[in-house]
Amino acid sequence: MNKLSNHEIDSNLIAKLSLKLANKFKAIPIKEENGSIVVGISDAFNLQILDEISLIFGKPVIPLEITEAEILGAIKKYYGVGADTVARMVEENGSIFDRASGVKDIEAIDDTALAHDASIIQFVNQLFLEALKERATDIHLEPYEKELKVRFRVDGVLRDVPIPNELKLFRVAIVSRIKIMAEMNIAERRMPQDGRIEIRAGGRQIDCRVSTIPTLYGEGVVLRILDKANVLLGMEQLGMLPEDLKIFESIISRPHGIFLVTGPTGSGKTTTLYSALSTINSPDKKIITIEEPVEYHLNGINQIQVNSKIDLTFALGLRHILRHDPDIIMIGEIRDLETAEIAIRASLTGHLVFATLHTNDAAGAITRLVDMGIEPYLVASSVIGILAQRLVRVICKTCKKPYSPDEKYLSDIRFEYDKKEKLYEGAGCDECLNTGYLGRMGIYELLVINDALKKLIMTRVVTSDIKNKAIAFGMRTLREDGWEKVRRGFTTVDEVIKVTQEDEFAE
Repeated sequence: MNKLSNHEIDSNLIAKLSLKLANKFKAIPIKEENGSIVVGISDAFNLQILDEISLIFGKPVIPLEITEAEILGAIKKYYGVGADTVARMVEENGSIFDRASGVKDIEAIDDTALAHDASIIQFVNQLFLEALKERATDIHLEPYEKELKVRFRVDGVLRDVPIPNELKLFRVAIVSRIKIMAEMNIAERRMPQDGRIEIRAGGRQIDCRVSTIPTLYGEGVVLRILDKANVLLGMEQLGMLPEDLKIFESIISRPHGIFLVTGPTGSGKTTTLYSALSTINSPDKKIITIEEPVEYHLNGINQIQVNSKIDLTFALGLRHILRHDPDIIMIGEIRDLETAEIAIRASLTGHLVFATLHTNDAAGAITRLVDMGIEPYLVASSVIGILAQRLVRVICKTCKKPYSPDEKYLSDIRFEYDKKEKLYEGAGCDECLNTGYLGRMGIYELLVINDALKKLIMTRVVTSDIKNKAIAFGMRTLREDGWEKVRRGFTTVDEVIKVTQEDEFAE
């Protein structure tokens, strides 16, 4: 039996054999050789199929017997995710489609009925499984005039997912199916909607947050995949170096005070806070969170979801949380003065408070609170620590290899390392989809508030003064933590540069 992987497939030939026929014949064109078409086929002795393929290409056919599993794998690779299912959908709805224009009347398809069709259900399930297999954190479905584009976000980077072109004909039915799963209103297509899907895959419980928006050519959908197995990791697995981990664990074990986590959207702040809560969660502590939305359900922790429709805000929820005798409170985000004031009052009355802020670095969180209107002395007496973070991609272990860096470039970006040590990069392989990276880890900037910094905060100094003082006390900046992970062979210089800004020091 021949192996399809031993042959390079000509994509120009693929375009000449329709998805429907490739799936029906269980065949795939490989290459043109001496005026004949070499075709991989599961039944090399089926003369009727070989004659039909010969008529399509107008050339003799040389059959190459390949296993059906390999053929189906190649069809998926070259025609797109769910190719076999889409081929069946086209065949089942064949009376609607016109060979020349593609569609006689798109409205002729009953999308609501089709959303319950077994083939549509199977395709959506295949899409979920493919996303999980490729470790995607988000699935994007984007309708355009002449196509439906599907993209996965893997390790923070969006990439196109090959799908059969015929899928555009079923885009409304696919969106309707997702909306049914998320218990959303399928008749409402003019307004944005939010929903949630719970699925089990490979023995894991996966939550999907679903959001739809009306666009010019139909509804766009984004599904955020929330895998609980990934969030309940310890900080060591998330990339915190042992020396910082020891300090981090001592801070989150304190009886009261505010601990802030800062960074842009998608930098892993929620994962860090959940990991911290999981670390300190015990039967003798009452933990209550208020979030927008609740991303992961945590056992033994009371979780409240902000709801703007009934005016349940962070501030209102926080006031009522304090009447429930909590030991530890987590606030999804401090957005306004009222929430900040209640958080500080809670920390000063014996509660440990965790919260997030959107600032570029750890020291910036101090000035953000003061700018909101919090008195500097209250900030100094309540904040016990601040963690700024970013996510960088990790070098794929399968194709990891040492390389010789450009010394001048490293000097220009102020990266110092022992020339005897090796730097690494990923060559690219099937395991990492030829990106050279597999998975992500955090880089961190941990600022601990000590007496000297408290005095500095009370004088309303600028962010750079606080940062420089913290560095003098041993704080490692985001970029320096990134450099350390480059030296240890976890990530690359380019990844660190992409997510951090150059550290500026006051003269």
